[in-house]
Amino acid sequence: MKTEFDFSGKRVLVTGASSGIGRACAQTLARCGAHVVAAGRDAAALDTLASETGCATLRLDVGAHRSVIDAALEPFDAFDGLVNCAGIASLEPALELDADAFDRVMAVNARGAALVARAIALKMLGRGGSIVNVSSQASLVGLPDHLSYCASKAALDSITRVLCIELGRHGIRVNSVNPTVTLTPMARFAWSDPVKSQPMLQAIPLGRFAEPEEVVAPVLFLLSDAASMISGVSLAVDGGYTAR
Repeated sequence: MKTEFDFSGKRVLVTGASSGIGRACAQTLARCGAHVVAAGRDAAALDTLASETGCATLRLDVGAHRSVIDAALEPFDAFDGLVNCAGIASLEPALELDADAFDRVMAVNARGAALVARAIALKMLGRGGSIVNVSSQASLVGLPDHLSYCASKAALDSITRVLCIELGRHGIRVNSVNPTVTLTPMARFAWSDPVKSQPMLQAIPLGRFAEPEEVVAPVLFLLSDAASMISGVSLAVDGGYTAR
């Protein structure tokens, strides 16, 4: 898939850029001319990404306190776009739910995204911009063993809607994309067992999982001026899984 967008002269922050969808977003945005700041926790992975794309990097744990996030982002000039892609999962049956694990998932996937969006939106005031939160189909349906993850992504979709309402008057658009299983290297390994993957595949009308570029393309669309009248949506990128 060839993604045709021109982000020349645009500054975009991508969190969760150490791996997975965040890394793919940073790579594609750089190819499309954006000045990318790739944020993540894995310094070695960020260095590799920088050598491949020329992007700037930032060590950042979005699950940290607001003061830490604000201090990390304060030196940067205003961004035109933000891709909130940092995320973690803790999978266990609901009857075995661990409180600390639940809090950590919520801190990264929901609170962290909101705090990063806050810091970036403050610098977008008076100039506008676009924020895209990478949510999940797990925000729209219930999935076994995913209580904390589903809750965190549902919270992220709610954060998207509130930010849309509050920031719209400043010319800032806020949207979510909600992908199904996306075949990053880690996901290919995690879903390699047919016993696990087949029930999920059978529930997807298109009969397959997403490739990373199939999630990146909608992210770039929502960041771009082509989506200038789109704000507050949660866009399922799931092959029809949530249509049932």
